[in-house]
Amino acid sequence: MVVTQRLELRQGQSLVMTPQLQQAIKLLQLSHLDLAVYVERELEQNPLLERDESDVDGGAASAEEAPQRRDGDDEPSADSLDQAIAETLPTRDQAPLDTDFADDYTNDAAADWPEDRPGDWPGDWPGEGATRSLAKSGGGGRDNDGGMGADQRLSSERSLRDLLLEQLHVDLHDPTDRIIGLHLIDHLDEAGYLMADFAALADMLGCEVARIEATLEHLHRFEPSGVFARNLRECLALQLADRDRLDPAMAQLIENLDLLARRDFAALKRRCRVDDDDLADMIAEIRALDPKPALAFDHKMAEPVVPDVFVRRRAKGDWLVELNGETLPRVLVNHRYYARVSAKAHDKRARDYVSECFQSANWLVKALHQRATTILKVTEEIVRQQEAFLERGVQFLRPMTLRQIAEAIEMHESTVSRVTSNKYLSCPRGIYELKYFFTSSISGVADGVTHSAEAVRQRIKGLIDGETAHSVLSDDGLVECLRQDGIDIARRTVAKYREAMRIPSSVQRRREKAAGL
Repeated sequence: MVVTQRLELRQGQSLVMTPQLQQAIKLLQLSHLDLAVYVERELEQNPLLERDESDVDGGAASAEEAPQRRDGDDEPSADSLDQAIAETLPTRDQAPLDTDFADDYTNDAAADWPEDRPGDWPGDWPGEGATRSLAKSGGGGRDNDGGMGADQRLSSERSLRDLLLEQLHVDLHDPTDRIIGLHLIDHLDEAGYLMADFAALADMLGCEVARIEATLEHLHRFEPSGVFARNLRECLALQLADRDRLDPAMAQLIENLDLLARRDFAALKRRCRVDDDDLADMIAEIRALDPKPALAFDHKMAEPVVPDVFVRRRAKGDWLVELNGETLPRVLVNHRYYARVSAKAHDKRARDYVSECFQSANWLVKALHQRATTILKVTEEIVRQQEAFLERGVQFLRPMTLRQIAEAIEMHESTVSRVTSNKYLSCPRGIYELKYFFTSSISGVADGVTHSAEAVRQRIKGLIDGETAHSVLSDDGLVECLRQDGIDIARRTVAKYREAMRIPSSVQRRREKAAGL
């Protein structure tokens, strides 16, 4: 065997994951909220990036209306949204601020106010300057809320802590009991339950555990009823005691909540020593109670889901897919500023910095363009394959996989998966996550026919909702009904879908319907 050296040339292809490519892939799976945070950070760091505020209303964008904007000497380049779409719907005209309205309102208010009536504030009725300031502030003296919006009025409501502190200072006079009460208030969770270790708390405060328990007895009488409970049974018992309904039968029902959860009404009647009508009334009272009394306070503003794509039917009957312009950041590269700064950059370090910022800005615009067009392309294919769902409902949802969409639009399956993550579609039937349309398939009775798993779940729910007290369907009965509809499904699959929808078994449903619940 001879060992020699030789020189060989080989040609091959490989994918190099550059930092910019990695960032572009990351942008695909970001939600519009995360994307806005990312773009905002880039705007702060890159002086060559600007936010395009020429069209504040945004508007929807689809694939049929092309923007007519051109780059000029006095304008920055086309922004990311202009490049991302092939059409732009006509923007809604924003009504300009009518400055004459303030003057008209001032004159009307001054005319309506009696001249001989003294002002409600110290001194006489404010003069013209004060009147104009009221009109411009939006209050105008017509509302009691001072022109606050709904979110401001909501934040001004009393919190649970404020309510409890008011009752603490009124009901407890001993300083030690007040200190104990303050610590117990601080140990409440968001539902109003007490999550405190009495032994550790007594050691920290230097008192006896019995003193803490005695203080807790006073706190149990506070409003809202049920707060400071240590478990669900105690929470319900406190509310029933406040309503003077904690009789022995109801106490037995509270102690056997596990039987109530299993719908074992026969055992409950024996332990509570009541008949069917009394048990039904007792259960109705339990259902009227609040298991989490603190959630009525400390309101949090609900964040509505903002769709990334709109789907609507056009006049000729087909479906139009539009991007939501409000969720797409509009950024652009300021070429004039780049030319002026690069001309004044004399040392190598400054030139490299300006060049790096320019390349980064161009890359971000292109990446946002690619992200938007990819979302539009994927959604159009989803709409094309799920047209029956849009027209006739969830029972006609077709089984669909990521690979089917990827092959149809000639993209990689992982790209489709990233695009459909954290993205929402708005259509006449509601708002759905794009992942909702990808479901597994269930074989049909006929060869070659498949059904969507989500459609089968809805069919099972519909069959159970249509039950009566004398016709409760077992899992085997559901299988037979589904077979009559052409769906070949196993009993264990029906049970799995039923449990996933939190529907009790046929035995529990029969007990509940027999008791009239």
